[in-house]
Amino acid sequence: MFSRILVANRGEIALRIIRACKELGVEVVAVYSEADRGAAYLKLADAAICIGPGPAGESYLNIPRIISAAEVADVQAIHPGFGFLSENSHFAEICRSCKIEFIGPSVESMKQLGSKLASKALAKECKVPLTPGSDGPITTEKEAVDIARRIGYPVIIKASAGGGGRGMRVVHNDISLKSSLKAAQAEAEAAFKDSTVFIEKYHVEPRHVEVQILGDKHGKVVHLYERDCSVQRRHQKLIEESPCPVIDEETRQELCQSAVRLAKAAGYYSAATVEFVMDKEKNFYFLEVNTRIQVEHPVTELVTGLDLIQWQLKIASGEPIPFAQKDIVHRGCAMECRINAEDPDRNFAPSPGLLEEFAPPGGPGVRFDSHAYQGYRIGPNYDSMIGKLIVHRPTREQTVATMRRALDEFRAGPVHTTIPLHRQIMRDPDFQAGRVDTGWIERTRAK
Repeated sequence: MFSRILVANRGEIALRIIRACKELGVEVVAVYSEADRGAAYLKLADAAICIGPGPAGESYLNIPRIISAAEVADVQAIHPGFGFLSENSHFAEICRSCKIEFIGPSVESMKQLGSKLASKALAKECKVPLTPGSDGPITTEKEAVDIARRIGYPVIIKASAGGGGRGMRVVHNDISLKSSLKAAQAEAEAAFKDSTVFIEKYHVEPRHVEVQILGDKHGKVVHLYERDCSVQRRHQKLIEESPCPVIDEETRQELCQSAVRLAKAAGYYSAATVEFVMDKEKNFYFLEVNTRIQVEHPVTELVTGLDLIQWQLKIASGEPIPFAQKDIVHRGCAMECRINAEDPDRNFAPSPGLLEEFAPPGGPGVRFDSHAYQGYRIGPNYDSMIGKLIVHRPTREQTVATMRRALDEFRAGPVHTTIPLHRQIMRDPDFQAGRVDTGWIERTRAK
């Protein structure tokens, strides 16, 4: 095990990694921007180093400054958390060239699975179900129209290098396809410095289901079951739960084994999430791989009893996974609500400001992961998430009831948050029955 690592991130995930390190007896160095100076969680680290001004490009995305901090602090490894540099293969390559272990997958696996086109090609080899679409990048309008007509509208244009809804366009005819193609390419180039896009059949009202996997450096890969992440706004997840409330055991096993086959074929180690879309007939299709820890990892931790951050550290240090697939038991139902400083009534506009009131809930089955506190100022520089409310109970019905109770207890203001929306969702008959899909929020809020 490492004796000293650096956390190349901020906020809730930085605090989560610090806590995992403390329990393993690993010293931890935190980095921070000027905007995060004085943040309470920094006091829990063994050392803290300022790496620049508030804008992420000058701090948390500035590779030379992070590497300099790591070398000054004499760390053995860097944990990138999620977001920022967590899926940047160039950063991982630089870490290892500097003899600093990157707590994540190999550069080769990251490149292969980080490209949607390359990962689709590998999935095809592994007999993982794929959505009909282009076999490679689309460069001309004629190619796009020919493929769209072959597979049938609606289709979706996707950026090969990206995520979070950027570089994506849903189109329903030739005219909108032609105009959307250039727009998607330009957005992908601006967001990811890679204009490569491809086309797939667009699934109407699908569910978003993902499988958590863990692999070690000795070739072993196991799955930690699935999470359903269908409640979203603008392709960003709001609620995640495990198990998926609508699939049977046979489908679950096929889904999870598909994820394991893909990860093994890529020689993957560390934590990753293999994402799928599922149609109304419960057919699932490969979507992409996130080669990092996910925001929603606590859901899996609660139903399996495994600490995923600690396992990332153990795997990166060379430890083998000691348990077999049959030893990983799924217990109960867990659900996470992302608490964001956003105004749902203004199209989820960010709502920065001072948390004059902040009283998270507690009680049986309730976990709250957050770096925020009463008096904390939410700035405009970073993601709007201020915490994650997670509930674990024996059944989904009990989980929803406990989450509803916990949300009713939660006090946060005067900034706008997603708490009132989550309260509405927990009381919605369709959500309670599991009748949701990735477009459900937009449809219900448009009524």
